[in-house]
Amino acid sequence: MQVKFFGSQPYDQRSFEAHREDFSSELDISFEFLNAELDKHTVALAEGADAICVFVNAQLDREVLERLVELGVRAVLLRCAGFNNLDLEAADELGLFVARVPAYSPEAVAEHTLALTMTLNRHTHRAFNRVREGNFALDGLLGMTLHGKTVGIVGTGRIGLATAAIFHGLGCRVLGFDPVPAAAFEQYGTAVELDTLLAESDIVSLHCPLFQSTHHLINADSLQKMKSGAMLINTSRGGLIDTPAVIEALKSHQLGALAIDVYEQEAPLFFADRSADFIDDDLFVRLMTFPNVLITGHQGFFTREALSEIADTTLKNLADFAAGRDCPHRLSSIN
Repeated sequence: MQVKFFGSQPYDQRSFEAHREDFSSELDISFEFLNAELDKHTVALAEGADAICVFVNAQLDREVLERLVELGVRAVLLRCAGFNNLDLEAADELGLFVARVPAYSPEAVAEHTLALTMTLNRHTHRAFNRVREGNFALDGLLGMTLHGKTVGIVGTGRIGLATAAIFHGLGCRVLGFDPVPAAAFEQYGTAVELDTLLAESDIVSLHCPLFQSTHHLINADSLQKMKSGAMLINTSRGGLIDTPAVIEALKSHQLGALAIDVYEQEAPLFFADRSADFIDDDLFVRLMTFPNVLITGHQGFFTREALSEIADTTLKNLADFAAGRDCPHRLSSIN
């Protein structure tokens, strides 16, 4: 069975090759790792594959899925949790097996959320550069003590719970909002309505999936409901934030600071070295001009443990497909 990996990086190859031996008794597989991201222009590269493996920014609309089937592909393996770029109904109609990795080291993303919060709050990134230049002045580096502050967690799934546990441990008052409240959240904080969370939180951290109902959850209206000068952190999905509205809130000082590890139009930018080129995205470039904005390139998941879990679960999904077994991580529009 041949598996072609789209949008792959050297660390993907190392991780999957390291786990290949664990499945040698179940799977006779060959891997091909492609740097190209999957879309209608690159789908022809899937020819000869029995299965393809893709990450968060792959385009899996009906047109691409139909072409995959024409090329002989029978399984689509998502090495991520999100599937907002996937047309599930089309996949079902075409008889494609589709499976994802529903959770991989939620603590990794939660810890990156803390890292972004601490860096942005205490200006450690700016202080590092100052000291290297011999500048030991403290003006402009003033932060706030997190102990006793209110942190709002939007989405109390596994990552949200892990984030809530961290901030609770720091002595913060933790509020949480989720349409389906998690009972486990009660040990860390108080479940409230979204408007209450926005109004009372000094820090708002997003940890929810991207659906039609959550697209631009943070918009001009919700930003006005936030406590003036609050900090917004997004390590979830870029589409949760209306970027032009956030820029206006930063300009008016309604939003005090922003840290993002994801961006709505990240696909043409992230996961590649573009330092020798210009960034042809005016909104992204505008964001980078703010001294109170911190951006990382979708690295929240990027730990050894998470990569290992992704490879292991993806290959388990492939083994279930090859054996015709029920797969607990299979996606279907009729589930």
